[in-house]
Amino acid sequence: MMFWYGNGMNGWGWFAMSAGMVLFWGLLITAVVLVFRTLNRATEQPARKGGPTAPEQILGERLARGEIDEEEYRRRLNTLRSGES
Repeated sequence: MMFWYGNGMNGWGWFAMSAGMVLFWGLLITAVVLVFRTLNRATEQPARKGGPTAPEQILGERLARGEIDEEEYRRRLNTLRSGES
């Protein structure tokens, strides 16, 4: 036996259907964003080999911020590299 509710759904039926659709699309978009973020993090590995060491990187950042000038940078960089033998 089928139940008919006049000419269609009442107000609560439309509300439930609309809320369900918004929830569905919200969950789908959230899942896609999380998957892309996870995949993006997996490819963003810091360059360890061949890249600057931590002291050299700090020295470069200080030069970029203007804390030291280029002459001071080169002098300290040579000191760091001569001690790494």
